[in-house]
Amino acid sequence: MSIWNYVVSAHKPTNVTHSCVGNFTNPQELNLIIAVRHRIFFLLQRNDTNSVSFNGILRHPSLLQGLNKNKYKAMGDVSDCIGRPTDNGQIGIIDPDCRLIGLHLYDGLFKVIPFDNKGQLKQAFNIRLEELQVLDIKFLHGCSKPTIVVLYQDNKDARHVKTYEVALKEKDFVVGPWSQNNLDDGADLLIPVPPPLCGVLIIGEETIVYCNANAFKAIPIRPSITKAYGRVDADGSRYLLGDNAGLLHLLVITHEKEKVAGLKIELLGETSIASTISYLDNAFVYIGSSYGDSQLIKLNLQPDAKGSFVEVLERYVNLGPINDFCVVDLERQGQGHVVTCSGANKDGSLCIVRNGIGINEQASVELQGINGMWSLRSSTDDPFDTFLVVSFTSGTRISAMNLKDVLEETEIEGFNSQVQTLFCHDAVSNQLVQVTSSSVRLVSSTSRELRHEWNAPSGYSVNVATANATQVLLATGVGHLVYLEIGDGKLTQVKHAQLEYDISCLDINPIGENSNYSQLAAVGMWTDISVRIFLLPDLNLITKEQLGGDIIPRSVLLCSFEGISYLMCALGDGHLLNFQLNLSNGELTDRKKVSLGTQPITLHTFSTKNTTYVFAASDRPTVIYSSNKKLLYGNVILKEVIHMCPFNPAAFPDSFAIAKEGELTIGSIDDTQKLHIRSIPLGEQARCICHQEQSWTFAICSVKNQSSTDESEMHFIRLLDDQTFEFISTYRLDTFEYGCSILSCSFSDDLNVYYCVGTAYVLPEENEPTRGRILVFVVEDGKLQLIAQKETMGAVYSLNAFNGKLLAAINQKIELYKWTLREDGTRELQFECGHRGHILALYVKTRGDFIVVGDLMKSISLLIYEHEEGAIEELARDHNANWMSAVEILDDDIYLGAENNFNLLTVRKNSEGATDEERGRLEVVGEYHLGEFVNRFCHGSLVMRLPDSDVGQIPTIIFGTVNGVIGVIASLPNEQYAFLEKLQSNLRKVIKGVGGLSHEQWRSFNNEKKTAEAKNFLDGDLIESFLDLSRGKMEDISKAMGVSVEELSKRVEELTRLH
Repeated sequence: MSIWNYVVSAHKPTNVTHSCVGNFTNPQELNLIIAVRHRIFFLLQRNDTNSVSFNGILRHPSLLQGLNKNKYKAMGDVSDCIGRPTDNGQIGIIDPDCRLIGLHLYDGLFKVIPFDNKGQLKQAFNIRLEELQVLDIKFLHGCSKPTIVVLYQDNKDARHVKTYEVALKEKDFVVGPWSQNNLDDGADLLIPVPPPLCGVLIIGEETIVYCNANAFKAIPIRPSITKAYGRVDADGSRYLLGDNAGLLHLLVITHEKEKVAGLKIELLGETSIASTISYLDNAFVYIGSSYGDSQLIKLNLQPDAKGSFVEVLERYVNLGPINDFCVVDLERQGQGHVVTCSGANKDGSLCIVRNGIGINEQASVELQGINGMWSLRSSTDDPFDTFLVVSFTSGTRISAMNLKDVLEETEIEGFNSQVQTLFCHDAVSNQLVQVTSSSVRLVSSTSRELRHEWNAPSGYSVNVATANATQVLLATGVGHLVYLEIGDGKLTQVKHAQLEYDISCLDINPIGENSNYSQLAAVGMWTDISVRIFLLPDLNLITKEQLGGDIIPRSVLLCSFEGISYLMCALGDGHLLNFQLNLSNGELTDRKKVSLGTQPITLHTFSTKNTTYVFAASDRPTVIYSSNKKLLYGNVILKEVIHMCPFNPAAFPDSFAIAKEGELTIGSIDDTQKLHIRSIPLGEQARCICHQEQSWTFAICSVKNQSSTDESEMHFIRLLDDQTFEFISTYRLDTFEYGCSILSCSFSDDLNVYYCVGTAYVLPEENEPTRGRILVFVVEDGKLQLIAQKETMGAVYSLNAFNGKLLAAINQKIELYKWTLREDGTRELQFECGHRGHILALYVKTRGDFIVVGDLMKSISLLIYEHEEGAIEELARDHNANWMSAVEILDDDIYLGAENNFNLLTVRKNSEGATDEERGRLEVVGEYHLGEFVNRFCHGSLVMRLPDSDVGQIPTIIFGTVNGVIGVIASLPNEQYAFLEKLQSNLRKVIKGVGGLSHEQWRSFNNEKKTAEAKNFLDGDLIESFLDLSRGKMEDISKAMGVSVEELSKRVEELTRLH
């Protein structure tokens, strides 16, 4: 890998933090506006009294374009040179009468930004705030002067509220109309109440208080932490409250006219743990979540059987927070799947993420033993298919679309339905052709009667056949090749050829100028394992291509993409060969071979939206298509497909029929290859995950709250089947014992494969754990069996397999253990050597004898294991004070890290340094602001790596973040990096950030100590946005680059195939 890296989001953030409802796009249109990290989405709501829907953006959010076209009112920098950032997070509020914006960014300071009635911001200023431990600030409604209410904690941990008027002229606070001392110890949320009631609700863990200058009302509640609220009524008399257990309550302020009489609270039901709640209309509510899936729910007037008033209408998958993940080939087909530990608390889940082409299933039926399928039309000029012919060993079944657009069984009288059909096709002159082992039948598609029949010679039977609208090609055994032509009511045998070997497959798909007639025939052969091209109608052999090996061709196909003709030849072992075909002389060139599975492949062409595709049906179904005159292969999100045929009825245009084991499915295909997510709810939070191929299992460390009212936790090691994802074994950890790390590994001189788990005893009275364990399990009969355990003097934050031994990061130490055999035949972990000198060694990666450590505070250090001395020594370290969140090794000399200010950095070992000091310093060679908190790096790829792809040779690392981002970091050659850096620079001039924000500034490395321009990292999201530009802007960039638009598009499209 290299120091030049390309960073791109394969899956954008899905962690919803804020939402609101308003008339943004139009005074008559209600919009739901949601914030997902640094992206804002505007969704148009359409509703009647019984339903609510959005314009589809929720599922496929796209940032509202146009905000960067002078639609924003003002922007500016609100940071200060001095000040301590708040511990409880930034607070931004707006005066309800639109007089000013208030910001609490630094302890002891309240920033005021006045603005006029035109929305123009005026000079900002700071006001000293006496309260240092601020928990929440809100503006009060109904005040003649801007008035804030402040919830704070004093130095004795008591909580109070105060009000202040903001005097804009004096630029200071004036003591407000009221205050309230000694509130609930858990009070941490203020809800301002609008007119006519005004005042504020103070939400605590055990009480809710309504307070204003003249009233104080309180109500006890079940102990909980309220995470979000949403106002139901414009007068503020009802609020929805969501707590940390995912329970949704309705809080009602009872009042007589404008006087508050009391508070009532009612449990409505359970939702995802809410980060934000927006009441839409007609009892529909949007629940945005940072801890699980966001939801659209409806509040019913009557409870269901479980007593819940909540009905979940839709879920919007959220991968965040991604606590850990692993990259595995679940279906053992060479396709990487990312399995994430997603969500928190009860909303924890495992998510299986894979790249591929999705199938939109429209109908399915159980059918066993399908041998072939073909679609037919009722007349030659009918644009839609009518019949679906399904062949079995014992006969043939025919279905047709009826007037109600339902597929029902029918008959074509001229077909022989008592025997297996080998091939079917539409023919000219409103005819259909059926090939069976004994004959070729020509049938009228209108009357459905037999018009002509060609019978196989006595003693021979047809075993392979193909046809188009005017031609039929047959193999009748022992190398006999028979060519027929189709006339109006007549089949004519034109030519017969005797070949030296048996024929395994045939194709005469027309790819020349005449769409009904093929000049060439492709023939796959047994025995000599070859493919041959014959000239029609004379069956003259013009090309013979030896395929090599001993696996016979099972399917051949003539096809054309973007004006280029191809011959594809699929083998019985799942390999596909493709050649460029010269139509004039049959010459085959540019031979390429790819693996598409392990089982025999059958090839079929189909079209959708006027684009031609090839479907390769096998144990790993694949769609083949062309872009920029290059063949691309997209995995289909299906298990094994036996047969496929295009099926284009009027009711389901651009569809096809797929035969799987015991099932026939009608569906359509996605336009593009994309990420598909399958979520497995756990009801508990998975903290770390590992896959063990030998036992076909996953193991996770998880934590589960015993009940919604009990804060005590239970910690487990769970074993899951890697196909069904069901729990098959559980090991419960001790009280206060947390699972911190997990690993599947083997040891020297031991053939078994083990799960190793690192734990920590997290005791309330300890700042850092002083005890932990390393547990060694083996999977026997689907159960976790504890084989050995080792007590440690701290938390085992990381485990790594290391030269047949086990390397553990335990508090500030790195320790190496060997797997030894006792006299009684049992095994144990025995300490060999270690290394001290870290604050907390949280993240460790190894490569050969090198050990890279990511420290809590001391950035990245490089260690080496010295075999002769049996010791671990430090080679070099980065002397910057970075608080690391993940590390990875790119190659022997370059190491990647992520730190807690949302930055990425790469460091390089300086082996050529002249002095020990230079060699002992890791040189920072790359810096970049990602804007995401990375929890994990892992080598791997989300896409198939094919040998003829330019990106197939680019090494990639996958990362997962708290906000649900799955990203890819690709190491590029210097020449490609320089080209893309120039493209990025030109794109910055054309694509302006919302509010005029600078892209260079956004991507600059930034922490408390320094700000530095990004170096040796490229923003792939910006570069790939080139493909979304208008043609005019593309041409502007093309001129600046000195490269054609087509070439730029081609190179950027190639990059999109990294993910």
